[in-house]
Amino acid sequence: MKPLRLNGVRSVLVVAPHPDDEVIGAFGLMRLMRRRGARVRVVIVTDGAGSHPNSRTWPRARLVGARARETRAALRGIGIGAGDVRFLTLPDGGLGVGGGSVRRVVARALAQARGHDLLVMPARDDDHPDHRVVSSVAADCPAIRRLEYLVWPNRQVRARPATHGFALGTAGAAAKRGVILRYRSQFGMIDDDPGGFTISRRELAAFAHPVERYRETAR
Repeated sequence: MKPLRLNGVRSVLVVAPHPDDEVIGAFGLMRLMRRRGARVRVVIVTDGAGSHPNSRTWPRARLVGARARETRAALRGIGIGAGDVRFLTLPDGGLGVGGGSVRRVVARALAQARGHDLLVMPARDDDHPDHRVVSSVAADCPAIRRLEYLVWPNRQVRARPATHGFALGTAGAAAKRGVILRYRSQFGMIDDDPGGFTISRRELAAFAHPVERYRETAR
């Protein structure tokens, strides 16, 4: 695995299937790019409501709003303003059944965010079907260079290895962990949905690993 070099990158587009994937996948990269003065734009594809579909105290509209606020606050902390964050609010967990209409919405949004020289997108072999759909659409998006990040290792097939690593170091990993924890809706804040999603300690440790792993792919 080679060290990730980002010399000459001036504009980055990060595509996230769900709110928080952008930080899990590319926190260190985004933070470095903003510190270097590069523009970083983020597209969040789904509304995030699939994490707690049966909560009575957090109906869909309230949860969607909370997840968007968490995302804006987390990204603002690393220098990405609200004007560079776009929410498509497509149904969480439903991208695979949305067919061509979903693909057109995503493709249109990515086309409108033109001008980037680095595209950062979910891995095409991620275990989550929403990630695979977003990756397949993003693969057609023009970019000089593209990187994939893996959030959920595939349980059916062995994921292809990363090609590049971005070292966060101990302090950087701690900072990333702190930012992920700001997505409080995913850490037990919603307690009236027994089947709701909660990031486990083991998952948090994996998400905040001292090295971010990327796979560079050709168009």
